[in-house]
Amino acid sequence: MKLDKDKLKELLAESDVKTTEDLQVFMRDMMKEVIETLYEGELEAHLGYKKHEPNVSDGNSRNGRSSKKVQSQMGEMELEVPRDRLSTFSPEIVKKRQTDISGIEAKVISMYAKGMSNRDIKEHIFDIYGHELSPETVSVITDKILPQAKEWQNRALEEIYAIVFMDGMVLKMRVDGAVRNVTIYFVIGISMEGHKSCLGLYLAETESAKYWLTVMNELKNRGVQDILIFAVDNLKGISEAITAAFPQSEIQKCVVHQIRNSLRFVPWKERKTVAADLKKIYAAATEEQARAELDAFAEKWDSKYPNISKSWRNNWTELSTYFKYSKELRKLIYTTNPVESFHSAIRKSTKGKGAFPTEDSLVKLLYLAILGIEKKWTMPIRDWGVIYSQLYINYEDRITTLHS
Repeated sequence: MKLDKDKLKELLAESDVKTTEDLQVFMRDMMKEVIETLYEGELEAHLGYKKHEPNVSDGNSRNGRSSKKVQSQMGEMELEVPRDRLSTFSPEIVKKRQTDISGIEAKVISMYAKGMSNRDIKEHIFDIYGHELSPETVSVITDKILPQAKEWQNRALEEIYAIVFMDGMVLKMRVDGAVRNVTIYFVIGISMEGHKSCLGLYLAETESAKYWLTVMNELKNRGVQDILIFAVDNLKGISEAITAAFPQSEIQKCVVHQIRNSLRFVPWKERKTVAADLKKIYAAATEEQARAELDAFAEKWDSKYPNISKSWRNNWTELSTYFKYSKELRKLIYTTNPVESFHSAIRKSTKGKGAFPTEDSLVKLLYLAILGIEKKWTMPIRDWGVIYSQLYINYEDRITTLHS
């Protein structure tokens, strides 16, 4: 639409617009007139006759106006809303009970997703728009995304995933009046096309095979029939749950977590040397070579740190899964790095929050943060062509059954 500049100049002169404040008032008045004109057009279409024409509607007619205050980007505005006698008119330009036409709600949710507190959001909105929002109002606005978060958590998933990563992070939340550490577990899936997505988030009260089996069954209930490889930390009961729900799946325990746990037993002055000897194990070219390096490590260090080699042997079956694959797939699954980078992005949103007052407030922020992270996941995993070929060779029957 092209504006008539001469007419616009006339309007500005008539309204004596000389400052930006004058311009804001002028724009607000103009917007009010436009909205009220559109109201009339909507009511006319609803009733089927124009104002001052004979009433041709079936028992319905105009019934005066009612006043309504709304917030706009130009400040508060009072609109005159036309009514009909049967109260069947429902305007679209500014809907019933809509009190904000500035897009502020979307801005509030966006700021909340970036980790701003309710009070910071209130001050920010006032500084920019001059609108007074209480922290309680901010909470009411952000609560509107809770149904979306629940729908997202229960959405249908793909029938088969190439790899699923599971790992947790600790956040602070108020529980029964006291601030406590709670663990949130994220499930990150890689599709057969090599694309990442967050399949769900879970607040864990306890770690047990029973709890993890509940998570596995939820994934199955949402449509997942097969997962080729699970890459997980050494969570209590996780292996038993995976085997019960997805008996064909391979399990790869996170080697980086295993190394961290091993070095807990070692004083600082020897950590570098012990870490170098551990690297000979997990960086070996074959599983046979890795076993030999583990034996050599035990011979050298068991007298000081017997728990290290014992832990590696106890978890060997699920620590050594990656040796059967190419270096591209090995690099992807022997750590939970895709989850670690995800956690790093989540922490950017939560670092200014302190303790979350409720579980709902925690879920709101994490859901919004996840949406922001997933917008950046536009490309498939690096070297996915090579990785997919490896997976296809190893799991051809399972892939062709569920993935076309």
